[in-house]
Amino acid sequence: MDKRLEAAIAQFTKVMSAQLQRVDRMKNEADFVDYAKLDKIIIGVCGGDGIGPVITKESARVLEFLLKDEVEAGKIEIRYIDGLTIERRVEENKAIPDDVLAQLKECHVILKGPTTTPRKGDPWPNVESANVAMRKELDLFANVRPVKVPEQGIDWTFFRENTEGAYTLGSDGCNVTEDLAVDFTVTTTQGTERIARMAYEYARANKKERVSIITKANVVKTTDGKFLELCQNIGKEYPEIVTDDWYIDITTAKLIDLKRRRDFKVFVLPNLYGDIITDEAAEFQGGVGTAGSANLGKRYAMFEAIHGSGLRMIEEGRENFADPCSMLRATVMMLSHIGYQKQADLLEKALDFCAYEEKKLVVTGRNTGCTCSEFGDYVMETVLKFAK
Repeated sequence: MDKRLEAAIAQFTKVMSAQLQRVDRMKNEADFVDYAKLDKIIIGVCGGDGIGPVITKESARVLEFLLKDEVEAGKIEIRYIDGLTIERRVEENKAIPDDVLAQLKECHVILKGPTTTPRKGDPWPNVESANVAMRKELDLFANVRPVKVPEQGIDWTFFRENTEGAYTLGSDGCNVTEDLAVDFTVTTTQGTERIARMAYEYARANKKERVSIITKANVVKTTDGKFLELCQNIGKEYPEIVTDDWYIDITTAKLIDLKRRRDFKVFVLPNLYGDIITDEAAEFQGGVGTAGSANLGKRYAMFEAIHGSGLRMIEEGRENFADPCSMLRATVMMLSHIGYQKQADLLEKALDFCAYEEKKLVVTGRNTGCTCSEFGDYVMETVLKFAK
């Protein structure tokens, strides 16, 4: 056999062996953590790259303000974790340095700033995405991204599968020859069923009448076809909820259809499609800088902005004018997830008031607007006003 084919087959075997081991782990995974039963909830705060430390620091400051009594009572511990930077990751040639990963695993939930993922032509070697690695290491299988624009009738929640698909195997492909490159995608029964069930459980609990399954199953017949069929089967267990399915290309068009987009409520979709379409969806809300997301597993959860690390802002010396709203929205989701709904509601109400209603201070990303910390002060002042 051609040695080039032998090398490609060896890489395929390696990747599939790892996936089979992952399937076995999923079959034996424990149930979700009950935060109410914990003596203390440990929140890890990890700044990341670029503007990440700036906006994450501001979110942590707001978090400490909201949970001051709980921290003082020992019910909440906030830990600051350094080292998840592109420089450190390149130095150790790892997506997440071992000591950083160990610290992350000591936490229950993580508030994480954006990280830089090198691409071809960048000055760094091609280390794996820290986000992708964290999702795999902590088995954060559900990426949940809400988008709301009430005046336009938009109330969407996206459940993006987070540990499978082409996105998570993007660094495991191989160059068979100089002329032929191959990447891998994967769909498992266990991985699909758990994201589908989470989407339908959310829809039922929040009285959402529709779940839309998004694939390209007419073309990507094996993996997308499996995802569609498994989600449809889960949907049969929720007869009060309407299940429909759409192809990813027409979905991107229908999100800008003024009449049709009001029909969408809850989406469940594979990893890569979810990453792309939620960026489009965030534009209706004011852009990716306004949107936070949750990455949920049964043991761990991580909350973050959906945008990148904003290296250009650092190069231009504008980092102090970065918009913290994305991280503050992620903080709302985290507070709700760990059972502090009162604080989550207060912060969300304050954010809506500051960003969309009063607008006493506006973040522009430049010195034409307020700084990140000034906006944080504005939000906390508004929280106090609403709390009275």
